[in-house]
Amino acid sequence: MNMALITRKPGKVIHHSDQGSQYTSVEFGKRCKEMRVRPSMGSVGDTYDNAMAESFFASLECELIDRRSWKNKTEARLAIFTWIESWYNPTRKHSGLGYLSPNNFERKLNENNQIEINFNPLYRSRPSRFHEKMSVKMGQLHKLGQLEGQE
Repeated sequence: MNMALITRKPGKVIHHSDQGSQYTSVEFGKRCKEMRVRPSMGSVGDTYDNAMAESFFASLECELIDRRSWKNKTEARLAIFTWIESWYNPTRKHSGLGYLSPNNFERKLNENNQIEINFNPLYRSRPSRFHEKMSVKMGQLHKLGQLEGQE
C-alpha cells in the first residue's frame, strides 16, 4: 500500500480486502487513516465479492508460484515483486480491461479521462448480468463491477 500511494499519488483510494486478521487489525486501520485510505471488506466466503483480487492471486499461483520453489522468503518475495512489476502490471493483457495491461489501461484513463471497455462475454464472473460495454470515467472505476440496476 505504501509503495502504491507514494509512486502513484492517487486521489481518493479505497483498499478492498478480505477479512483477514492483517486487515482487521487496529494497526492497519490506523495506517489507512494516516494515508487517507478508506478500508473496505468483502463478505465472508463470497469469492464474487472481490473477484479482481481472486483473479490476481489465481494468476500469481498459476503463472509463478506453482511453477517453482525458492530457497527462502526473501527470494520468494523478490520473485513475486518482479512478476508484478515487470510482467503483470506493464505487459500482461487483461480481458476485463479491454485487453490492455493495467499500466496501459491506467495511462489511457489518465490521458483522456474516459476509456471504453469491451468486455469479453466468455470471461465474466456472473454471466449475462454485467454490461456488455461500459464507459468509464475518472473517479467511477468502482462501477466496473457493479451489477445492472444496482447503485
